[in-house]
Amino acid sequence: MRKILGSSVLGAATAAFPALASAATLLDTLALFNTFLNAIEGLFITLAIVVFFWGLIKYLMNAGEEKSEGLQIMFYGVIAIFVMVSIWGIIRLLQSTFKVTSTDPVIPKGIQINTGTSGYYQ
Repeated sequence: MRKILGSSVLGAATAAFPALASAATLLDTLALFNTFLNAIEGLFITLAIVVFFWGLIKYLMNAGEEKSEGLQIMFYGVIAIFVMVSIWGIIRLLQSTFKVTSTDPVIPKGIQINTGTSGYYQ
């Protein structure tokens, strides 16, 4: 199991390396990871909704002990959806509070140096 996990992680890193190598700056790399994490986020929320409906189907189709198992699956699905959407909301709240948008870098601008030909040294 450990060997399979290690080789799959190595395969994923090998597949992601050309995309990372083509990123010109740190901001490009962070934008690439942001795109990847947004896709994963949607996948996890969809998976939590599927788990909830799987528990609902199990609850409606069965009786007795299996009915309580369906309730438990639905409960875990609702908790997972709640946690993911709450974290998403907290991140949006922090972005609006600190006026952080997806287009502006968070890094300070630094000292501006005029490298043009006009100026004192003509």
